[in-house]
Amino acid sequence: MLPSALEQAIEALGTLPGVGPRSAERYAYFLFRSSPKLCDNIASSLKNLHSGVKSCPVTFALIDASENISPLYDNPARDKTTVLVVEEPLDIYAIENTHAYKGTYHVLGGAVSPIDGITPDKLHIKELISRVEKDGVLEVIIATNPSIEGESTALLLQKLLGEKYPDLKITRLARGLPLGVDLSYADQITLSAALENRTKL
Repeated sequence: MLPSALEQAIEALGTLPGVGPRSAERYAYFLFRSSPKLCDNIASSLKNLHSGVKSCPVTFALIDASENISPLYDNPARDKTTVLVVEEPLDIYAIENTHAYKGTYHVLGGAVSPIDGITPDKLHIKELISRVEKDGVLEVIIATNPSIEGESTALLLQKLLGEKYPDLKITRLARGLPLGVDLSYADQITLSAALENRTKL
């Protein structure tokens, strides 16, 4: 019923995560009604996405294709003896926005999830273990997501790192109840973490 070009745009937009059929239709129609320059800008940025971005060979953070290594690692002001481990590259920017961390990062590339075919050998765990010795790391902060997969991955990292480096300090980001949330609305994982990480008043 729709022009083929519009249908193709809807179908393409519908492949994005979290975009259902109705949202894809709205986005496609919005782009059609907008200036052709907007579509050209979006198309151009997408065309350059793969050629303009690559992974840092040390931290696996996203960097410009023209860079050899992540500035968050190469910067002399960053403390290489502290490594904060995250699941995905975009998790880094959530931490950086706090301006409270001055160490380096390591991106695992996901979390252990056998159901999804993500086994430990598919993550950047070996590279993390070798970094500990190479950079003289004193503390590894595990900042995986508070999910079943994230918890399983954190336990695995704790076991592997603890066995190889018994003196290494291994910590986990504190978790608990966020401000403004009623107890009755908190999930079990959050409540359990809040109890486990309770502090003295």
